[in-house]
Amino acid sequence: MARTEATNQLYEQLAAFARRARSLSAAIHPELSLVAFTLLAHVAREADVRAADLAEHYALDRSTVSRQLDVLEARGLLRRGAERPGRRGHVLELTPRGTQVLAAADKSLQNRLAERLAPWSDADVASLADLLTRFNSTFD
Repeated sequence: MARTEATNQLYEQLAAFARRARSLSAAIHPELSLVAFTLLAHVAREADVRAADLAEHYALDRSTVSRQLDVLEARGLLRRGAERPGRRGHVLELTPRGTQVLAAADKSLQNRLAERLAPWSDADVASLADLLTRFNSTFD
């Protein structure tokens, strides 16, 4: 397969993957958008993260991030902590309910992935993980 043809196929498959990711996110946690869910997961992974950090990391407009954070806060999944000296903006923290929701969603996602990948060999799963990691690292 020529590189141009392979690149076009890759684009089509990434577009299909993105559509499925949105659909999967809606199934895992129907009250949250994919963006809100992604932000919640990021806050769980990274200490001392602020709204501005999220906007920069995901290349989103600050107002978009702010609206999503407002939804998460209104649903009791997230709270804005104190500002740190020398840094503008409140540090974001998961609430106990946010931690619960995220853990349940992670378990559901792991189960769905395990079902989809069950017929695959361990080597193929590892290869896909390595290739996606390599591809995503080109954006950092």
